[in-house]
Amino acid sequence: MSELLQLPSKPCALRVMPQPSDANIHGDVFGGWIMAQVDIAGSIPASRRANGRVATIAVNSFLFKQPVFVGDLLSFYADIVKTGNTSITVSVEVYAQRMSLTQEVVKVTEAILTYVATDSDRRPRALPVLD
Repeated sequence: MSELLQLPSKPCALRVMPQPSDANIHGDVFGGWIMAQVDIAGSIPASRRANGRVATIAVNSFLFKQPVFVGDLLSFYADIVKTGNTSITVSVEVYAQRMSLTQEVVKVTEAILTYVATDSDRRPRALPVLD
């Protein structure tokens, strides 16, 4: 049974609706497609914090809580949870608004990813100091 929720009140990093090409013949969205979107969403605050290029170095955890269907409106919320000298760890939560007559919102995925700031040669570089 899915838990009925509301979308978080914080800013959304990414919003997308999966298409038939993102799913199997039954309309179930591929987990790999969701993982790619989570990586994009997580890279947004990481790139801002790094003030430039970042590379994904780890998927620390990834949990699919509910299925995602073609036509769901997915909202990705990404927050930095930890920084190191060169690394940025981001938590990403994904909610689906089921496109039906009822306004159903369910949390479908949660993940934690780590990115590293890189220079123009794609080598790790220190994060800029915050003022």
